[in-house]
Amino acid sequence: MGLFNKKIEEKKKPAVASAKVNNAKSAVKMDEEAKSMKDLYGAAEAGKTKSTVKAGEKKSVGGNAYKIIMKPLVTEKVSGLGALNKYVFAVAKNANKIEVAKAIKEIYGIKPIGVNVIRMSGKKTRYGRISGRRKDWKKAIITLPKGEAIKIYEGV
Repeated sequence: MGLFNKKIEEKKKPAVASAKVNNAKSAVKMDEEAKSMKDLYGAAEAGKTKSTVKAGEKKSVGGNAYKIIMKPLVTEKVSGLGALNKYVFAVAKNANKIEVAKAIKEIYGIKPIGVNVIRMSGKKTRYGRISGRRKDWKKAIITLPKGEAIKIYEGV
């Protein structure tokens, strides 16, 4: 009986050690996120310049930016907002304003002035006797500073 308890205890010890390592890694990630959020809203330390992407150019991103911003919306109303330097994107349902602003900065290299998020409810649909409903979704209206632009409508 003592042999079996020894094997179980040996298996538990490495798991505890790896949990400590994972907690340390997550603490480091949280610190990095906090720094990036401060940088995003203009509270960056003087002398640090992280942006190497020129305004209007796309940057290749390996993060979650493309999971947060799904696609740009191209409609008549949205094209009218382009004159006001506002752009509209379909975003993930669980995304918030800060995440959307960070994703825009990662993808396009432009720090937005404002982000408005709207939760859209799915429409009811019907095909003959079968009735259903489209998925709920979320859209974000991004306001950019004067003189900055995103080339979305080129091929439309």
